[in-house]
Amino acid sequence: MDEETVEQVRAVVASIPPGSVLSYGDVAELAGLRSARLVGRILAEDGGDLPWHRVLRSNGTIADHLLRRQLELLRAEGVLADGTRVDMRRYRWGA
Repeated sequence: MDEETVEQVRAVVASIPPGSVLSYGDVAELAGLRSARLVGRILAEDGGDLPWHRVLRSNGTIADHLLRRQLELLRAEGVLADGTRVDMRRYRWGA
């Protein structure tokens, strides 16, 4: 993975406004990538200073190891979950 790819993903994630979310696939598409998994890897390795919590699985669910913290951060921005799932139709940026 090259620096340009990392910076493209970082720019997309940084641009997601509070109260909105995108899926890993959405971020990949906007960054011009084919792999949603690469987005996850980049965020895991170099996303601590970004609003990483605004990026979810395409079905609106959250990885178990991030669940409490991510839901807490999203809730603080007005993004509410139904249990452990965020309504992507309602909160997806640009929807």
